[in-house]
Amino acid sequence: MLDGRIRTIRPFARCRSIRVAQAHFRIRRSTQASYGDGHLWRTFVAVASLVCSLPAAAVQDEAELALRYRVEVSAPSEVRAAVERSLTLTHWQTYSDLTPEFLDLLIAEAKMQATDAVEAAGYFSATIDAEVDRETAPPTVKIRIQPGLPTRITAVNIDLTGPLLADVSAAARAIAELRTGWRLPQGAIFQQSAWLTAKAAAVRTLSAERYAAARIVTSEAVIDPETRSARLSITLDSGPPFRFGALVISGLKKYPEEIVRNLATFAPGEPYAAEKLDVFVRRLNGTGYFASTQVAIETDPVHADSAPVTVRLIEAPNKKISTGLGFSTDTLYRAQLTYGDVNVNGNGLRFDADLRAEAKIQSVVVRFTLPPQVPAYTDSFPMSVQRTDIEGLRTKDLMLGWRRQSADPRDQTAYSTAFYYSRQMPTGAEPTQAHALYFEIGRTWRTIDDLLAPTTGSVFNVQLGAGPPGASTRVFGRGIAQFAWWLPIDRTTQLELRAEGGAVLVDSRHDVPSPLLFRTGGDTTVRGYAFDSLGPREGNATVGGRYYALASAEITHWLAPAWGLATFIDAGNAADEPRGLKPVYGYGVGVRVRTPIGPFRVDIAYGQETKQVRLHLSIGLTF
Repeated sequence: MLDGRIRTIRPFARCRSIRVAQAHFRIRRSTQASYGDGHLWRTFVAVASLVCSLPAAAVQDEAELALRYRVEVSAPSEVRAAVERSLTLTHWQTYSDLTPEFLDLLIAEAKMQATDAVEAAGYFSATIDAEVDRETAPPTVKIRIQPGLPTRITAVNIDLTGPLLADVSAAARAIAELRTGWRLPQGAIFQQSAWLTAKAAAVRTLSAERYAAARIVTSEAVIDPETRSARLSITLDSGPPFRFGALVISGLKKYPEEIVRNLATFAPGEPYAAEKLDVFVRRLNGTGYFASTQVAIETDPVHADSAPVTVRLIEAPNKKISTGLGFSTDTLYRAQLTYGDVNVNGNGLRFDADLRAEAKIQSVVVRFTLPPQVPAYTDSFPMSVQRTDIEGLRTKDLMLGWRRQSADPRDQTAYSTAFYYSRQMPTGAEPTQAHALYFEIGRTWRTIDDLLAPTTGSVFNVQLGAGPPGASTRVFGRGIAQFAWWLPIDRTTQLELRAEGGAVLVDSRHDVPSPLLFRTGGDTTVRGYAFDSLGPREGNATVGGRYYALASAEITHWLAPAWGLATFIDAGNAADEPRGLKPVYGYGVGVRVRTPIGPFRVDIAYGQETKQVRLHLSIGLTF
């Protein structure tokens, strides 16, 4: 429960206080005359509304009722919409028994509602006038609002209490994190909705690790309209540290409980972390076995040493088929047909087939996925046939493979083995073909705050592989390293740095299947250039090279919680020799939109080498 209050300091007889009641957050005034009169009007309006809703009045079509008056709100855009939504005056415009006295009561109520609305938006010194213009037909009720200057935060005090204080260093870190992440800093405009949001976010921050029962003990916003200032204070109780207990699973009919238990990213006795529950839910949803997944820990402090984790599931239908049309600025138009069966053999064996036809790529991908095993990992067996026609290079590729991936997304290991066959047909040059039995191990370390939409932290990925003699056209080694770093500049601005590179150690690229070589350029690599247009040239085609490198710097400023603007510079290239990695540059601006699957990006980039401007669309993280 988020308790708290807003106190407004007013001098002498005009002094009144505004208190946000617990749970309901209902604003009320404590001055006797103000509160009593407002309560009388609200009671009268409620009773009159009930009477007017009787069946005798309901028989008349509302569209045929004549307007008794119109409502006109004159106010700046930052408060107008909120005021219009708050007025009950607009609900009585067709009331046939309207009297001048009743209209006066409605106008008085409207002025109080408008006052509440503008104060909730941070304007506590507003001037609000209302009058009736009877020269118009019908008469117009004009409400004029001059909000004045907004009230800004001048002080924020955040305190902690509870068992967390026993660990001095942990308490200091928690306070620092709460203060850094506080969403209403000094200088910000005070708004009631932002105040409630900031308090809820503070509770989530404290309860994210170990302290699942964290709660607000006291919170107060003291508003001084004369100085247009707000002083905020909040005290949070950590509650006891929690540890995971046993899973309590319900809703399973077709699958054994071991499938769910093997997907868990925690074990009984481990310290509680909210992110582990989030990852657990994503893993459950990712299997395709379930239509609905709910996972929650018991937050009663009595169970803190071994808190049960309740898992409520609704199983999904086994078979699913879907079609779709799409567009990508990399590969242009796309048509797609997918089929899936999540329980082929009755024991959770998954089968997925994906037929995709794009302007530049056509592919068929089939995959069998075994149920998750202990220790937590998943085995899959992909097979694909693909044809591409990109930048003058036509390819035909076949792949058959096996992949094992561990569960922990923050420290993830993947092993894979695949057989590749590739035929390359560059325009203006001789075709070549190659095959390889390729073994690879990959490792990813993530220290980011959010796996889908990070704002701070880093990601490092490394992949090492080889094609052995006898099973490959020629022996070769291959390696890739990728690094991304998110740095917050301030509360609404962040810097993202990215660097990556790769090499194939072999005498001739003609002896390596094309999917294992490198080209770059496009939506997620070097913006300002066409998809896979950067690389060595052969004939009239851009072909895969043995080396590649790229880097990027991007600054995003969030103008609102859901969207922001970005500016960026990219550099990179692919080549057959390290000395041929002469970088080309692309730079531009873009829009960022936060979505449940990661940031959606709309970029306009200028390619310095080609002197062209290109549009790029992408979503989610690139690696």
